[in-house]
Amino acid sequence: SSPKRRVDTDVMKLLMSDYQVTLVNNKMSEFFVRFTGPAETPFAKGAWKIHVELPEQFPYKSPSIGFMNKIFHPNIDELSGSVCLDVINQTWSPMFELINIFEIFLPQLLRYPNPADPLNGEAAALLMRDPKAYAKKVESYVERYASTEDADRAGPGEDDDEEGGVGNSPRNVRGPIVPAPSGAGAAAAGSNGNGNGNGNGQAGKSHSGSDGEEAEGSDGDNMSDMGELSDGDEFMGEMDD
Repeated sequence: SSPKRRVDTDVMKLLMSDYQVTLVNNKMSEFFVRFTGPAETPFAKGAWKIHVELPEQFPYKSPSIGFMNKIFHPNIDELSGSVCLDVINQTWSPMFELINIFEIFLPQLLRYPNPADPLNGEAAALLMRDPKAYAKKVESYVERYASTEDADRAGPGEDDDEEGGVGNSPRNVRGPIVPAPSGAGAAAAGSNGNGNGNGNGQAGKSHSGSDGEEAEGSDGDNMSDMGELSDGDEFMGEMDD
């Protein structure tokens, strides 16, 4: 089927789902989706507005996504909302559907963070040092920034109450949201939870303010640096089937 028809089909599937979807200027290529945190995680009571943009080459090229209201997570940049997730080495396939992002891959990312390769150095350090304190901080962010009202209010260029707006444009850090092939959800979850491989470390600046090291490193311009493939090579064979 043509890319245009595929976009229409995928977006219609989202519109007809239980997710709240808001088209931007009535275009199928840009929209917001309200996403709620997965049960039995510190994110469970949170709601986030996710900005989605589809490139002209979709479904052959991956969508871009970004969190519009704040979230505390090792692999999500706190200020820009950029997401680092490469379940299958940046391998996006036309067989994947947009709804997979919200049903499988964002929930997986929140359940199984990868603190070894963070976009939020403070969240990663806290998770590794004191998982209970990390969970409490996640919950405090949910309380402060992730009510359904916060999600509905969040928007491009709008200032946050305290620290500026979030996620003015959706960007993926080193690769797209990539759904796992059938049966690989469990495999991804089982591989020590590394559902979001080698992000390029600090996209933008670290916002911890705790030590200078984190603040150095790359800036947003390096976000497209592909880096090396993570060790999920076994997934690639499955996808070609």
